[in-house]
Amino acid sequence: MENDTHLIRNGRVQDIDGLVDLLEQLFAMEEDFTFNAEKQRKGLLLMLEGCGKHRAVKVALHGNKIVGMCTIQTRISTSNGSISGVLEDLIVNAGHRGRGVGEQLLTEISHWARKRGIDHLQLLADKNNTPALTFYNRQGWQRTNLACLTLKL
Repeated sequence: MENDTHLIRNGRVQDIDGLVDLLEQLFAMEEDFTFNAEKQRKGLLLMLEGCGKHRAVKVALHGNKIVGMCTIQTRISTSNGSISGVLEDLIVNAGHRGRGVGEQLLTEISHWARKRGIDHLQLLADKNNTPALTFYNRQGWQRTNLACLTLKL
């Protein structure tokens, strides 16, 4: 597989259209989510307009085109007795997969977390998304015995 170097930078509000397009690809792979451009745009704006201390959006560029993204938010973990990071929305455009973009995004997210004293990351992945689970396994992520539950209010 080809390993290209892509520029990884902080996401910006003006990136929103490219990020929404990436979320459409991601949600097409996840059984629990239905793509809704308006809702995804709203969520991304909340992430992008944050202070950067408690959440971040990293984007991967090939030339001037956004080809990948990853988001992270912090939370207090009573099990770890510290702040942990919740990784969300890691997606690489289908035409750029297998080139190291996902690894680059994870590296940047990990650096962002370490700078904030975070030493533990968590994520949710679709249990039927074998390529994603294989990717995370290769990156050193470990499965847990926890199940994700949700309640709409």
